[in-house]
Amino acid sequence: MPEEERVEEERDDSGSAPGYPRTAGNFRRLYTSVFPILFRVSCRITDSEEAAEDLCQEAFFKYHEKEMSFPNAEEAKYWLIRVVKNSALNYAKKRERERRAYQRAFREDIRTSATGETELLKKETRQEVVEALNALPENLRVVLVLKEYGELNYKEIARSLGISEGNVKVRVFRARERLVTLLQRAGAGISDGTGKDG
Repeated sequence: MPEEERVEEERDDSGSAPGYPRTAGNFRRLYTSVFPILFRVSCRITDSEEAAEDLCQEAFFKYHEKEMSFPNAEEAKYWLIRVVKNSALNYAKKRERERRAYQRAFREDIRTSATGETELLKKETRQEVVEALNALPENLRVVLVLKEYGELNYKEIARSLGISEGNVKVRVFRARERLVTLLQRAGAGISDGTGKDG
């Protein structure tokens, strides 16, 4: 029993909030339960699994390095979601600026090959959804990504963003409406692949 007492003393000296001690076990549980949510959110915003994984890892490094303490695991989860969301948005903005600069500099011709018509249509559809999602205002895009890709409920989104649950519901509703409108407009502009209009 003296060893257990020593472990408790070490936990008390860590400076953690009384409700959620900073232990290796708690960190491991937090990582295991929250990483999949962070990854889905980050992956949807960045459109890159590699970048998403890096951003999630960086968030946990920040959490560990800064020796963040929270009253409970839920508060730690929401802090991590905010960090990953902001990092992913910054990454996506930077990547878009770089892409535009590259296209301007090299007058890159973006054309898709005519092989694999079905795969091309799927890719175009996915690309249209991504473009429509990216065209939404940031406040609408973020709640939709957290809801649909992060699989968070309204209450969790509200806590993550520091807004009311009612505000989240309104934003999700508006985001879905705008997304449908943008996708309908994009659908109207798709050619039939024959090179003829009409």
